[in-house]
Amino acid sequence: MFTKYNSNGFKTPVKGIDMKTLVYGEKSLLTRFHLKKDSQLPLHSHPHEQTGFLISGKIKLFIGDTEYLAEPGDSWCIRGEVEHRAEILEDSVAIEVFSPVRTDYIPE
Repeated sequence: MFTKYNSNGFKTPVKGIDMKTLVYGEKSLLTRFHLKKDSQLPLHSHPHEQTGFLISGKIKLFIGDTEYLAEPGDSWCIRGEVEHRAEILEDSVAIEVFSPVRTDYIPE
């Protein structure tokens, strides 16, 4: 699968957090997130491994019992079923890969 980027098609699952699945295959899915300053991603978990890269901005990640300050160029990997949340400190852009594919993130 190959996809040209465009700014249409973003969804807002949580106030201040916009997301768009860019491409997906049989075993993984790539999503772009636009995160607004002062928004929060609530505590949650899912069976998918989640690997991310912060392109711009600054966010505070809480993964399990550990807190991380993520700045541009930083990356993370969250095992499936591990509780995590985020506080958005600056307008930010992140890219994340989910494996296996999150069927709830597949565009309609």
